[in-house]
Amino acid sequence: MSNVAAQAPSQATVVAHAIQEISHIATLPEITLRIVELVESPTSTAQELHSVISHDPALCSRILKVVNSAFYGLPGQIASIDRAIVLLGLNAVKNIAVAASLVKLFRGGEMGPHFAARDLWVHSVGTASAAKIITDRLGLGFPDEAFLGGLIHDIGVMVELQFDRQKLLTVIEKLAPGPDGVPRADMLAVESEVFGANHQQFGEGLCRKWKFPISLANITGNHHSPLDLPPEARTMACVVHVADRLAGEIKPGFRLDLKSTEISDNVLAELRLSRERLEEIRSGLPEMLAEVKRLLG
Repeated sequence: MSNVAAQAPSQATVVAHAIQEISHIATLPEITLRIVELVESPTSTAQELHSVISHDPALCSRILKVVNSAFYGLPGQIASIDRAIVLLGLNAVKNIAVAASLVKLFRGGEMGPHFAARDLWVHSVGTASAAKIITDRLGLGFPDEAFLGGLIHDIGVMVELQFDRQKLLTVIEKLAPGPDGVPRADMLAVESEVFGANHQQFGEGLCRKWKFPISLANITGNHHSPLDLPPEARTMACVVHVADRLAGEIKPGFRLDLKSTEISDNVLAELRLSRERLEEIRSGLPEMLAEVKRLLG
């Protein structure tokens, strides 16, 4: 082994350094972190959540906009935040707060013809929408968590952008797709070569810093290879893996990390998802995506 190889920092060290370096930039607002903490606590109440949200008028407005949209299919015009929290549920309110914060994080970041943070946001919203449809159609029982998992699955790319813009530009140049839109190389391999870690590892590191549930760290860290997870931890990552590929078919959007949008039989078998049901989900995605984009901006 060469001296250079021997001295190369571990992936964990690279990730930890990047997260530490960008901690003053890539952070969720204090109110959002407090909402996440409350919702994850088994002893928290809707009243406590309301007291936190009431200090942020913009977030209150967004929650009322969502609760009165077709997205949740709830009847009537709801003008009370208390009522909105009860109808939506704590997890859904958490998702809205995180989504509102992430919109700001994904602004800017234009890097030539092959990458714009806005395209990554559109892809993330598409993945979130597809993940919710999949969980609803399969009756898996965690649509809100799947939606948030889809929304943040590629957050590691934003870590890379904020940590070392030039290195990300190098990655993008190596991947630059041809007219068919297919990247020229495997993004995970190129990222590991350039950064010393890939966007899955950066994303998982950020989720752990934000104290997100382990299921979300598993999604960000394994959405390209969900079957590498232990059997009891695979379902959510498999949902987002499928959703990621469905969203990758939508243009404009981000798919530098997908040389192929093909979904393996093994992943479908893990979810007990037939090809016929998959086609139904694919056909319902554009309508859902349009509604979610309208809500999240």
